Amino acid sequence: MLKTILSRGVNAMPTYEYHCDECQERFSIVETIAQHGKKRPKCPNCGSVKITQVFSSFFAKTSKKS
Repeated sequence: MLKTILSRGVNAMPTYEYHCDECQERFSIVETIAQHGKKRPKCPNCGSVKITQVFSSFFAKTSKKS
């Protein structure tokens, strides 16, 4: 199950996904680009900082039809 953590506001984006190397939990953190990388996130399950960012696909919604 993928857990999502909202960081510093509900309207922040994009979503960054991580995998905890300690407990194997997969989770995501929603934060602005400026906030990303300023401090190392912790696993919400075990509190470990031994995490790996997981790169995933994304969906972009635009107002134009293609």
